[in-house]
Amino acid sequence: MTNRLQLGLNLGYSGRTVQLPIDRVLEAERLGYDVVWAAESYGSDAVTPLAWLGALTHRIHLGTAIMQIPARTPAMTAMTATTLDQLSGGRFRLGLGVSGPQVVEGWHGQPYAKPLGRTREYVSILRQIFARQERLVHQGRQYTIPYQGPDATGLGKPLKSILHGRADLPIYLAAIGPKNVALTAEIADGWLPFFLSPRHFAQTYRSHVAAGLQKAGKSWHDFDISATVPVVVDASAEVARNQVKPLVALYVGGMGARNKNFYYNLTCRYGYQEAADRIQDAFLAGDRGAAMAAVPDTLVDEMALCGPKERIAERLQPWLDSPVTTLNVAAHDMAAVRVMAELVL
Repeated sequence: MTNRLQLGLNLGYSGRTVQLPIDRVLEAERLGYDVVWAAESYGSDAVTPLAWLGALTHRIHLGTAIMQIPARTPAMTAMTATTLDQLSGGRFRLGLGVSGPQVVEGWHGQPYAKPLGRTREYVSILRQIFARQERLVHQGRQYTIPYQGPDATGLGKPLKSILHGRADLPIYLAAIGPKNVALTAEIADGWLPFFLSPRHFAQTYRSHVAAGLQKAGKSWHDFDISATVPVVVDASAEVARNQVKPLVALYVGGMGARNKNFYYNLTCRYGYQEAADRIQDAFLAGDRGAAMAAVPDTLVDEMALCGPKERIAERLQPWLDSPVTTLNVAAHDMAAVRVMAELVL
């Protein structure tokens, strides 16, 4: 079955300075892109750039891909989401993720343990706040509201948001592992996969998505699979792929510890364990050049669209045939934004 795709634009997170590609965002809105996403790691946050862009745009939706769950209390996230949603005229999409232990414990100073349980409780609290049907009370293993710890004053009381927001404000979750993906399909409105290979979707993810949807009594049509794909337009496919390989090397080789790297694990599930081992070994040894050189062309082509327009058009078909409903273009130039609009929209 061929699926009609929406397009999004993924801006990622900043480097040393925040440089928003405002021209690309405005062009994406003009061309009919549905959403623009901003990210955060341990530099720029995901919300402030969207607030800036929201004031400059009129139609395109504004999404976080992602806001880190350990960085904010559920109530603070709900306050931020509802505020930006109202200021933008109902254009906000709340994308969340647990990040990884290196950032969670090393940057935020929070425990990484039990990410599945934390995510379930977090989303449940958000839904309660958005609904405004009653004052917020939550008794869970990860969160207790009002707080009742040994150092509590006893003065906390259940509250209800002063701000009246959308009860159905859409919540997206970033997930890679099978259990996380099933949970996402069960409790969220959409999924933000990264390094997704449409060719491997059936063997890697389909059963887990289906299990989560079934548990929640939802259909595939109720669920937005909003995948990010790097797009590089160049007359040479080799030159284009070489622009993606540093990203692959970073995530497979260094986005986590040797024994705790979700992207390494995913690459292995795609059948590239030997290459993943070489990439990780080189990256962790400090040889990023060798790590990039170890990235196979075929692995890049699994998850990215590279080359001239005609080649991208051919390689787009597996995405059109997959259950993906939104394709978030990660691109550094205007040509890719326009080519994808021509091919998809």
